[in-house]
Amino acid sequence: MDTDNEEVAMKDSRRRERQSALENSDSDIGLCGWLLVSLSILLMLVTLPLSVWMCIKIVKEYERAIIFRLGRILRGGAKGPGLFFILPCTDSFINVDMRTITFDIPPQEVLTKDSVTVSVDGVVYYRVQNATLAVANITNADAATRLLAQTTLRNVLGTKNLAEILSDREEIAHSMQSTLDDATDDWGIKVERVEIKDVKLPLQLQRAMAAEAEASREARAKVIAAEGEMNASRALKEASLVIAESPSALQLRYLQTLNTIAAEKNSTIIFPLPLEMMQGFIKR
Repeated sequence: MDTDNEEVAMKDSRRRERQSALENSDSDIGLCGWLLVSLSILLMLVTLPLSVWMCIKIVKEYERAIIFRLGRILRGGAKGPGLFFILPCTDSFINVDMRTITFDIPPQEVLTKDSVTVSVDGVVYYRVQNATLAVANITNADAATRLLAQTTLRNVLGTKNLAEILSDREEIAHSMQSTLDDATDDWGIKVERVEIKDVKLPLQLQRAMAAEAEASREARAKVIAAEGEMNASRALKEASLVIAESPSALQLRYLQTLNTIAAEKNSTIIFPLPLEMMQGFIKR
């Protein structure tokens, strides 16, 4: 736990160092730069109040603005939300959306560790954590994150066998999330969640697995039927021992059987007779 906290603290410190290195002070623009800024301020004052509409900008609650003055990121980092002020001609700005973005990972054909080809897709949730790094360190953070997610999915699944892919989806998703989060940290991107959506198997493999599952179910059914027959035979044995102790119990069983047969509206009824009654006729 302490190790994880130390790693998070080190990442935060590195991120702050990169951001502070990007946010140059106004004195770095040089003498010529200061001259252009002064002319821009003078132009703004001359064209008042029309220039106010060009100098005052608004960003929404979920956005941040990165201001560039003569090509350099303005000191103070991202601006917003709300009103902010720029100089005409020398300043430009880029809006960055800070909301969580979702995208689907296209189905990837992956060869597993046990040489089975599967098609896997997923979904990734990420957001811009540091607008300055997202603008200054990479051309298109969204496209880069999408491509990196596809590559990471193939790399992670390539180290797993088919059984692990089908059963350990949460572990695979967590591993992908950690890998993507570490890789996109320099871009100011925070990967919040990764989910595996579907695992598609080849048709022949599906048939083989279905046949295996059916054979396993039939085997379990036969075992259960055999155990039932064994329990039934034991119960019949115990019942026969009880009936053998009382001859009248056997007669009651005969009458119960006749009652059951008569209730089914049969035209023929077989009436069992005790052998003791027949022995008298045989002797005569």
